[in-house]
Amino acid sequence: MAAIRLQKILSTAGVASRRAAEVLIEQGRVSVNGQVVRQLGSRADPLHDDIRVDSRRVRAAAERRYFLLNKPVGSVTTRRDPEGRRTVLDLLPPGAGYVYPVGRLDYDSEGLLLLTNDGDLAARLTHPRHGVEKTYHAIVRGVPSGASLDILARGVVLDGERTAPARVRLVKTFKARGRDQAVVEVVLREGRNRQVRRMCEAVGHPVEQLRRVRFGPLADSRLAPGACRELTERELAALRRAAGGDARSPDRG
Repeated sequence: MAAIRLQKILSTAGVASRRAAEVLIEQGRVSVNGQVVRQLGSRADPLHDDIRVDSRRVRAAAERRYFLLNKPVGSVTTRRDPEGRRTVLDLLPPGAGYVYPVGRLDYDSEGLLLLTNDGDLAARLTHPRHGVEKTYHAIVRGVPSGASLDILARGVVLDGERTAPARVRLVKTFKARGRDQAVVEVVLREGRNRQVRRMCEAVGHPVEQLRRVRFGPLADSRLAPGACRELTERELAALRRAAGGDARSPDRG
């Protein structure tokens, strides 16, 4: 087999998405035949070279797995946590294999999260070019006016850059602890750090609770917090279409 890019090898083997694999390489956590490789674009032969991540041998691509998890508040979206907090991987069933989360949900947020070892599909789902939608329901303080919702939809400036246009609607209003609150639905095609919380804060309506209710075409209102299941063939096909891939076969990037 001809030598191919290291990030492609790691992605295909289900170690990480291509972007995350590039970070692993830059951090000096990848070695080929005993030599640490830090140069992006480096190539190797997965059939003959000894490729390792954190000293663990990278094996041939495993069966591709796809899990939908309803992440609860109080878990971190990562494979491991230096602080010893519960991670989303702790919620997967035995035998789930080596999978990793696609994108992130904050520690204090909840909702639908995809985990897989399909690095090519994960890269497509998170690439801005495809603009895969994520839908959030935010419980906010106060009741946003039509003007405030308009601002959220057009975009607010975060870190000197305006957010991309979003779809925003007021779902309902209610009173809690003697004060007005509202549920606002926000549909994004981008994913900046704590974006929904920061957007709502910018228009004067801090988020009390945040839940992701849809990831691309995936939704499941019956999936309990902390529960997970594997995707159906129909869901997987819809996900591949949303990511710009072939719905009939594994995405090849």
